[in-house]
Amino acid sequence: MLGLAKRLRARIFQASTSEVYGDPAIHPQPESYWGNVNPIGPRSCYDEGKRCAETLFFDYYRQHNLDIRVARIFNTYGPRMHPNDGRVVSNFIVQALKGEPITIYGEGQQTRSFCYVDDLIDGIVRFVDAEPGFAGPINLGNPSEFTIRELAQQVLDIVGEKSKLVFCPLPADDPTQRKPDIALAREKLGWEPRVKLEEGLKKTVSYFEDLLLEGE
Repeated sequence: MLGLAKRLRARIFQASTSEVYGDPAIHPQPESYWGNVNPIGPRSCYDEGKRCAETLFFDYYRQHNLDIRVARIFNTYGPRMHPNDGRVVSNFIVQALKGEPITIYGEGQQTRSFCYVDDLIDGIVRFVDAEPGFAGPINLGNPSEFTIRELAQQVLDIVGEKSKLVFCPLPADDPTQRKPDIALAREKLGWEPRVKLEEGLKKTVSYFEDLLLEGE
């Protein structure tokens, strides 16, 4: 794709990830942070794959003056998620709607920052349309931070079910905290998320309710 963009002199966007920061030693995570990634751990295929992609993008930027855009996307959720995609928001909502136990890894004290899909799309469009020469990387995510246990409780409050919380062993290399520093996005794009977690979860729960009804 980089070769094609070079030949066509096209602008190219890389959907990178907050996973490039690994289990961060700096909090919140600014774009200048190089990360703390285990290169041979069970999560490393995804983490290092994204880091490698960023490397290739910036090589083409430096060597060929290619017009690139690299965004580090933090946890995103919203309608049209796949019910079995393995993401924590869809897992919790589907389990709660079915009255199944809510599976939490560890004690649920690890934190994440959840960005509603509409906000993310707004950020991506602004970034892609930004002035030439601004390649990134740039964090796109919601700086409001929640523990996984708090997320589970919000889902249960919205769904109104009485599912129990079940605690499972914490996977290896699971980041203990994750929160974007979005100062650069505010400065360069005039962007910041607007949808609160409760509002976004209500819209997402409504989508999954309709989806599960269709499957009955």
